[in-house]
Amino acid sequence: MNTTPHILIVDDEPNIVMSLEFLMRKAGYRVSIARNGSEALEAVGQTPFDLILLDIMMPDVDGYEVCRQVRRHPRQAGTRVVFLSAKSKEADLQQGYEVGADLYLTKPFSTRQLMAKVKEQLAAGSQ
Repeated sequence: MNTTPHILIVDDEPNIVMSLEFLMRKAGYRVSIARNGSEALEAVGQTPFDLILLDIMMPDVDGYEVCRQVRRHPRQAGTRVVFLSAKSKEADLQQGYEVGADLYLTKPFSTRQLMAKVKEQLAAGSQ
């Protein structure tokens, strides 16, 4: 069995996807990409992920809805969900946690901070 953590990156902004993918692969993680909410839901339906890095504002299905669906999916029970969003109001964060996020990071974030948080979340998820 492959024990390398599998991370799904969901963002409609190609530059963000590229830099996140680079960071995660450099850290040794397996990476899948979804460029919108629909692609994310399709991926979640097919593959169990260890962690999902999820944008909120996307053109079709928003991150909140993706998170709700992940939480309902039996094969994704242990999946950690980390929101990465420019939405930084208290109400946005609250909604993120209400739909089931494990962590909510606001953009811009430092890559070092992100990598530390990803590591923490994966450790918490594997217990």
